Amino acid sequence: MMITPRSDAANRMGTEHVGRLLLRFSVPAITGMLVNALYNFVDRIFVGHAVNEIALGGLSLVLPLMTIGMAFAMLFGIGAANMISMRLGQGRKQEAENALKHCFILLTGTGILITAAGLIFIDPILSLMGAGKGSEALGYAREYFRITLFGSAFFMVSFGLSHCTRAQGFPAVTMISMILGAVLNIIFDAIFILWFKWGVEGAALATVVSRFASAVFILRFILSKKAVVRLNFRMLKPDFGIVTQIMAFGSAQFLLQFLMAAIQLLNNKSAGWYGAASLGVENGGDIALSGMSIMGAILMLILMPVFGINQGAQPILGYNYGAKMYRRVLHAYLGAIAAATSICLIGFIIVQLFPVQLVRLFAPDGSPTLMQFAPRAMQIMMLLLPLAGFQIVSTNFFVVTGRPKVSIFLSMLRQCIVLIPCIFIFGRVWGLWGVIAAAPVADGFAFLVTGTLIFLELRKLRAHLTE
Repeated sequence: MMITPRSDAANRMGTEHVGRLLLRFSVPAITGMLVNALYNFVDRIFVGHAVNEIALGGLSLVLPLMTIGMAFAMLFGIGAANMISMRLGQGRKQEAENALKHCFILLTGTGILITAAGLIFIDPILSLMGAGKGSEALGYAREYFRITLFGSAFFMVSFGLSHCTRAQGFPAVTMISMILGAVLNIIFDAIFILWFKWGVEGAALATVVSRFASAVFILRFILSKKAVVRLNFRMLKPDFGIVTQIMAFGSAQFLLQFLMAAIQLLNNKSAGWYGAASLGVENGGDIALSGMSIMGAILMLILMPVFGINQGAQPILGYNYGAKMYRRVLHAYLGAIAAATSICLIGFIIVQLFPVQLVRLFAPDGSPTLMQFAPRAMQIMMLLLPLAGFQIVSTNFFVVTGRPKVSIFLSMLRQCIVLIPCIFIFGRVWGLWGVIAAAPVADGFAFLVTGTLIFLELRKLRAHLTE
């Protein structure tokens, strides 16, 4: 069979030096995920400077809903990407094309459903997001959410299909798509918020426009002849079996994101429950929400590069595991762990040394109560951040080795089985500060369990090498 440049892009995952592959795939993925984090990060900076600190709390109320949208994009996008990389490694290109077709339909349909459901039930949905009675932040949340809903399908397509382009050997395309969206988001934030004075509605509109541009860019590539696996609908036969496989492959990351949304929601509600009593001011709930918003934006800015490393390593791990090149699988996994841990360690050091300066980025005129709460809370919440890289990469590793149930369990362990009970128990005992302290406790416990399971899994992988 004649080797074409397109097929060679995929074949290199089984022949090129693992370290160079990780660098080539992870740097664009890191850049792309960082850029994705910048959507919320930049919106909050502009809103904090041009509106007020309470508006930051409004964006915090919307964050769980946006994270749920990302969870569905990861479910279909990463699931299809896993199938594409493994099928290419096995030489089954037609099945890879079918996975891409089904992925696009799932992403588009889900985006449209999210928009429709959100617009119809916007007030009931926002009322569940955690604001206390009479909260000023709730009004800002409604203004922001109502507009961003119109960009749901654009986000699903751009973010979901970006995983599929990376899986077939074109990580730079994903990077360019996300950079395009982030740059446009910053430009339109400045125009709509600073020039037109549209406040949180301007931030939302800037987000929609930038996501539309990213979706157009990624679709142009995936429809072109440059792609190894092209998107076309000739001979498309909807296959529930393919949908099931996609969802199985993407389920671990979906659960991780979905549970992250649940934690964000629970943190918001806890801020409403305990804010006034713990901070000693009448609007303590709104101030606590603003602090949560700032901490969430900073944490996501740190963790998104880790997700990028994880996603950059995924096609390499999937291709080589499918091709039974287990030594390359081991080298790629250990390299991803080292890179992810390094990023988390750098983020930890910055948070511990400069918490006040980080809060001032978002609230230059922050109230004394906010400045007393947010820096200290951030240091406590991220106390065991250096362990997060190992947890994220190892959780996805079990998907690659064909054990998605273990991956699902580990995804739920930190975010659900341990953290949620800790938030409830610690919150009742120590109020808002107990809610903050629950995070490092859950991080430590999840690290111990994941470390034990991954040790056993690596023993099996080394046994394959011996054979």
